Amino acid sequence: MRRRLDLGASLIGEPKILFLDEPTTGLDPATRLDLWEIIRGLVKNGTSILLTTQYLEEADELCDQISVVNKGKVIAEGTSDSLKAKLGGDIIEFQLENVNDEEKARKAVGSLAKSKPIFDIPTHQFSVPVKDGSKSLMTVVQALNDSKLKVNSLSLHRPSLDDVFLSLTGEKTQVETVNAIQGGKK
Repeated sequence: MRRRLDLGASLIGEPKILFLDEPTTGLDPATRLDLWEIIRGLVKNGTSILLTTQYLEEADELCDQISVVNKGKVIAEGTSDSLKAKLGGDIIEFQLENVNDEEKARKAVGSLAKSKPIFDIPTHQFSVPVKDGSKSLMTVVQALNDSKLKVNSLSLHRPSLDDVFLSLTGEKTQVETVNAIQGGKK
């Protein structure tokens, strides 16, 4: 409730410039979506907003311009679409049944990836950036099968800002991510 009160107080009077530091932390999903609509309305009416967030979905939804900060340094800047385009393709994700098969899986799909595959130990999940999603999906499935690797799930999707971040840093870590909505109307 304190968070909601702080947000409400900062939005009164439609300020010309507004600094929001992780405004949706601790909010339930419905309230988060309501706040996003309020922020969009402010920007549409000419308010410039500087938003800091670690929720990259939020940055994707709200920001015209994004700066990704890792370990105190800006490592990439641009629009959401331009940052995603730098990955140049799709992402194949698969979850290994056995976490001990990480190295075997890395060898099986490493040469098929556009850039280094990323493995998340807690979830046993690989993210493999590829150029041609549907063709590459078949090739990855065949490579996993040839290597006798068992997977629990397999998917193909377009890159997200999370994928951009992971590609830029090569690891899953908690970092400060700064996102800026450039003032006024899009």
